[in-house]
Amino acid sequence: MHITPLDVRTGENLYEAVADRVAWLIENETLRPGDRIPSVRRMHEQLEVSISTVMQAYRLLEDRGLVEARPQSGYYVRRNIARRPDEPTVARPATSPRKVRVRSLSHVLMDKLYHAGVVKLGAAIPDVELMPVKALNRCFGQVLRYNTVAAHGYDTPAGCEALRVEIARRMLDAGITVSADEIITTCGATEGLYIALKAVTKPGDTVAIETPTYYGILEKLEELQLRSLEIRTDPRDGPDVDSLAEVVAAGKVQALLTVSNYSNPVGSCIPDDRKRAIVGIMSRAGLPVIEDDVSGDLNFEGSRPKTLKAYDQDGLVLYCSSFSKTLSPGSRAGWCIPGRFAEDFLRIKMAISPACPMATQLAIAAYLKQGGFDRHLRRLRRCYRDQVNRVAQSVGRHFPEGTRVSNPDGGHVLWVEMPEGVDSMQLHDEAAEHGISIAPGPLFSPVGQYRNCLRLNCGIQWSPRVEAAVATVGTLARQQLSAGAPGP
Repeated sequence: MHITPLDVRTGENLYEAVADRVAWLIENETLRPGDRIPSVRRMHEQLEVSISTVMQAYRLLEDRGLVEARPQSGYYVRRNIARRPDEPTVARPATSPRKVRVRSLSHVLMDKLYHAGVVKLGAAIPDVELMPVKALNRCFGQVLRYNTVAAHGYDTPAGCEALRVEIARRMLDAGITVSADEIITTCGATEGLYIALKAVTKPGDTVAIETPTYYGILEKLEELQLRSLEIRTDPRDGPDVDSLAEVVAAGKVQALLTVSNYSNPVGSCIPDDRKRAIVGIMSRAGLPVIEDDVSGDLNFEGSRPKTLKAYDQDGLVLYCSSFSKTLSPGSRAGWCIPGRFAEDFLRIKMAISPACPMATQLAIAAYLKQGGFDRHLRRLRRCYRDQVNRVAQSVGRHFPEGTRVSNPDGGHVLWVEMPEGVDSMQLHDEAAEHGISIAPGPLFSPVGQYRNCLRLNCGIQWSPRVEAAVATVGTLARQQLSAGAPGP
């Protein structure tokens, strides 16, 4: 077999390019289960790379679960590679506004999602071990040592200027040209979304959302006494433009809240032409858009996707994000670009939390200025890509026949649609007895739909314990089908 020359992507290591080439051959069945892959020496000669590079690539393929080494024989494609399940079906939501009722359900489940000692397949939080903790700790130490007064003082309402400057620079990659003065820091994207909603709506208003959607968004809608109107959503491309245009033209909604890139829980990423169309629809109607882009930096391949804010000419998009998924989950360092709503946003923020922790903001600003963030992101993206693929393959091996799994191009969560007859609420309780947390489907619906669905977190490092946990959840689901699980 002749291997064509390498095409190394920007920021990719040479051994990763070799591994990706072999993985492509396996995925496209040029190399089939049980086949011997080219020897280390042959790959070294054909690709004109060092033997150590090929060895690194083959070890990476082993880590991904694609090949196995046989003593005195070489490397072979694993025979038990599961075919990735088909993607979930397109959701068909109700066409009328609904009151949101998730708070009681989420409160019951949250303790189990985050409980210490369990395998956290339910909480969409990355492992701290994947974050640049040592580098961040050095920045914290420098800030506390040399900026004592500033680190322990109150922040201005708009937030740490040094951090806002660094964020403004990074926003260029997202297609947003903005000054530091247009950015307001928040205690995570969660606070930003809450303030944004409060700034552009009043109790009783209706907000258009994706379906399914992140339960944290639903909690905010319920707390602010807002109604939701679910928009038909594609698991890959996000909200349907025609459906949105229809409800906007009918005057049914007063705002749109959407997760533009690698949404939680389905992983959809709105294409650029659809983003432009969505902003155009809302702009012509003079309606605000609240954009959650907390996972926008977690693209597996190519360039970082643009944002809705990149197409905003009228200041109607309130852009919210944070470093929780990319840098430090516990830092609660977020920001918002509220556009024309900046004055209202800042007024509400001052009433809720007039200042964000200054030491955290200064430390993150110092880390970003040092220039290591992009290297960290490249490693993190590869890690998430491999873990998402491994969890999806494990679902294909262990879950009931007919199970569908999302196929995101970024982020670290998977949406699993099981056959009718599997009750994810019951599955949640059964998994908890085995020390495993999952996020059942009804958490992601304003009225408790998606009973046969669940979300899995792929932000935890792959290990035999994690693989066993996925297998256990699949076994429990199969047992439900065999026994005839009770209906909703």
